[in-house]
Amino acid sequence: MPSFELHPEVLLLVGAVVAMGLWAVRVIGPKVVPAGEPVVTTGQRRWFVAGVAVLFVASMWPVHDISEQRLYSVHMVQHTLLAFVVPPMFLLATPSWLARLIVGEGTWLRRLCHPVIAGGLFNAVALFLHWQWTVNTSVENGAVHYGLHVLVVAVALLMWVPVCGPLPELRLSLPGQMIYLFLMSIIPTVPAAWLTMAEGAVYEAYDHDPRLWGVSVTDDQQLAGLFMKLVTGFYLWGIIIVLFFRWASQEMGPRRTRAGMQRDTERGTEPKVLV
Repeated sequence: MPSFELHPEVLLLVGAVVAMGLWAVRVIGPKVVPAGEPVVTTGQRRWFVAGVAVLFVASMWPVHDISEQRLYSVHMVQHTLLAFVVPPMFLLATPSWLARLIVGEGTWLRRLCHPVIAGGLFNAVALFLHWQWTVNTSVENGAVHYGLHVLVVAVALLMWVPVCGPLPELRLSLPGQMIYLFLMSIIPTVPAAWLTMAEGAVYEAYDHDPRLWGVSVTDDQQLAGLFMKLVTGFYLWGIIIVLFFRWASQEMGPRRTRAGMQRDTERGTEPKVLV
């Protein structure tokens, strides 16, 4: 296990995120939100705290140190948290008034949130991050490593906007979200299969002794591939299942109402109107 190291840059980053959130809610919010309406909801506060906590865990010791110096499998866990967990949490924490101020109307940022563009950018970056040169360079250069983390979170925020973004007009319909997430689950299986079946060291930066916890370089790569394929896949499919039941519930509600009104009509009674 790498010795404990307090990373000031991580504390600065997390502190900046918290400071910007507080500034937006306490200074900007009261100026743009109509009187009597909440600036943020309790749910949004909880999502923000959860997002900050996961960001801190993924970026601080020991996850950061093990992923950068020892095991590629932990590196994969770190990137999964930064791409699939932190961004949707922050999007769910963002009130619509703040999102409109950031995105604007007819801006290039709004265009980047289009599902085709956002999904394409996300998967292109995902493949780029598995390129041998990228991995080896990021391990050897701390600035590159942090820059790649910023890139991962940025494109992941764009990717998640059509699913859980704060602006309704940028979100897909529930069936569209299910198809979209299914497509997002396909590309990661390519590098995952490559890592799972590879023999020998794919990334030279992780081929060193002594091995942490006795995990060989081949086992490390296979664990990374399995995690990417199974855990990430189950995670996305879990969200798809939740979306399916939500969509089914919405579809069944009006049908039940119409069926009840039809039965009342057949019985000669006054149809019940739901308010």
